[in-house]
Amino acid sequence: MRGEPSCPKCGGRVRAPGLFADSWQCAVHGAVHPVQPVVPPSVEALAVVAQRTQVPVWMPWPLPVGWLFTGVACAGDDRSGVRATAVACSGPGPFGGTCELILIAEEIGVGLGARYAGIDGPDPGPYMSVEKPAEAKVLAAGRPTPMWHVSGPPADRAVFAGEARGLWLWAVVWPEQAGLLMYEELVLTDLRDAGAEIELVPCGVLARRLLEP
Repeated sequence: MRGEPSCPKCGGRVRAPGLFADSWQCAVHGAVHPVQPVVPPSVEALAVVAQRTQVPVWMPWPLPVGWLFTGVACAGDDRSGVRATAVACSGPGPFGGTCELILIAEEIGVGLGARYAGIDGPDPGPYMSVEKPAEAKVLAAGRPTPMWHVSGPPADRAVFAGEARGLWLWAVVWPEQAGLLMYEELVLTDLRDAGAEIELVPCGVLARRLLEP
């Protein structure tokens, strides 16, 4: 993801639209919405994504004490627009140490959330027991939003998913035991609505997991 667009589902190289295809192509997954190169976290980079995207840019806001914004990734291009965003934050975990959180908003079928979750994608539906009560709940743009535990990810992370503003909302937390923070009714803001407050976001170093989940 560092220097050129990549596949949201596998991170592999993609071929730009051309004579034989009018969409970005992955050799494995066919037509995809490419993930654009990730840049170091800054208020300016976050504001550019928030201005250009058609999907939410979710972040816990205000950030919990000691937490920092550590990067943003998006999938899409200038022609189709941004179809998925992933915002990374890190800070003190509920059991001490540092934990990392990536919040993904995406349209159906994009597959970026499944990649960060470490499961076969593209969508979380098959891995959610929605017939049972949701295990967690967040407040997303002022609306109570149930989040179900997603089964099958690697043992190093906890994954939850739900629906907010008509799109998938994923929360991926490292390490797995830090998933406890999802039971505290996290308050999420869509940074497209933040206005000048976006300038107050504290920035840290780029999250490695945003590049290599």
